[in-house]
Amino acid sequence: MEKRRLAVISNRLPIVLKKEQRGKWQIEPGSGGLVTALGPVLKNRDGIWIGWMGTNAEEEPAGPLLKDLIRRGTRETGYSLKPVHLTKEEVNKYYHGFSNEILWPLFHDLFSRCNFDLSYWPFYEQVNRKFAQAVVSNTDENDYVWVQDYQLILVGRELKRLGLKRQTGYFLHIPFPPLDIFLKLPWRFEILEALMEYDLVGFQTVRDLRNFVGCVRALFNYKVAKEKFMNRILRPDGEVLVGAFPISIDYREFEDLARTGEVAEMAWSIHENLPNRQLVLGVDRLDYTKGIPHRLLAFAHALECYPDMRRKVTLIQVVVPSRVDVEEYGNLKQEIERIVGEINGRFTEVGWTPIHYIYRSLPRQELVAYYKTCEIALVTPLKDGMNLIAKEYCASNIEEKGILILSEFAGAASQLHRDALLVNPYDRQRMADTIHAALRMQDDERQARMRRLRRFIKRHDIINWVNSFLHAGIARNLGDFPQAEFFVPSPNGGVGSDDE
Repeated sequence: MEKRRLAVISNRLPIVLKKEQRGKWQIEPGSGGLVTALGPVLKNRDGIWIGWMGTNAEEEPAGPLLKDLIRRGTRETGYSLKPVHLTKEEVNKYYHGFSNEILWPLFHDLFSRCNFDLSYWPFYEQVNRKFAQAVVSNTDENDYVWVQDYQLILVGRELKRLGLKRQTGYFLHIPFPPLDIFLKLPWRFEILEALMEYDLVGFQTVRDLRNFVGCVRALFNYKVAKEKFMNRILRPDGEVLVGAFPISIDYREFEDLARTGEVAEMAWSIHENLPNRQLVLGVDRLDYTKGIPHRLLAFAHALECYPDMRRKVTLIQVVVPSRVDVEEYGNLKQEIERIVGEINGRFTEVGWTPIHYIYRSLPRQELVAYYKTCEIALVTPLKDGMNLIAKEYCASNIEEKGILILSEFAGAASQLHRDALLVNPYDRQRMADTIHAALRMQDDERQARMRRLRRFIKRHDIINWVNSFLHAGIARNLGDFPQAEFFVPSPNGGVGSDDE
């Protein structure tokens, strides 16, 4: 029997290429849940990762040096790295353009922010074809090709056009929009057709899955056969399997790090510098989908409505820089800083400032120290595929004294709704009420909620996510595949669910 390898196809390689001030090129390990999840699966198993280097082809080091850096990255990761080289124009129109000015806002239900520039589409096709050609060059027919996220939707289609036969899977890390929003996309038919070229398509939640199936039924009138845990879309020339696979984190990594002496010392320092108060934590990449201004204004409203909160609570808002060269993101940064300044100017008293604002990327140990220390996490995106900050906070909360306040519109709500406090980030009054209620929650209820959250995340960790997708994609034995839950908020703050 031929050996089967796993080939991961992602927009970025799991290494970062950086040029130092003296002009010397270096590689650094990449970060993020995908690297953590798939690295152990590929390592020492002849695995392959195909992705973009993150630099323009015109700016990359000379051929021999680049090959040496890639070989070094392969040795350090334990699996083969195969770079895809993009020109500056391709980066601008495929990545910054079609991916992040069209698909990103549209799939997050923020279509008013879309820039439907017709020149972007040919470059999106062109770059996806480059990735497909890299698959052709670096895999054989026994390999399983697993394509990741919205930048590379067309890779499966391009593989078929190149006449390549591979078993393929695709996972969408961001939400999939409902029909009324998806219809606004000028390339709606091309995107749907491309997704149905894979053998298996995975989504974060049952809602995303249903949105996709609804679009397929409306635009193509294909039959959909529902099995116990999955759906099969029946096309004239075959079928595609679709399911919900909620992504997760390396639970043990965060728990173990939270127990280290280094993190304990940092956590002690945080509370020592902000004494005699409860700490509320927000951690977000700079992006308009994260709802940071909405959160800050809700916190200010809570201080206005509940004067007993003053001097007893501080919001620590961490904003990680992202796309700082894009005007819209620069404007968002200015708006956040203006709101923080206005709130602090309005409510600050001697010895107490309501908001502690941090604009930088935190080292992992420092981030976990904040997770461990802060009594409340405020995770309130306007829309999110999953949001792993919520899960990282719980895994790091080893003293089980924290409270998770979570947006109804984060994918994580579909799993954590029973023990998190759910909020609508657009509802400023309910947000303020929930923050106040969390501050007053009794210790025994806090502990019971956090203990259940931690137990669930530990059981449904990142390894479980990888195994469930590959089990469905390769083994196709779905009898014991975990069933995802369809969740909607209920008027009383609880949830309704249906497993039809």
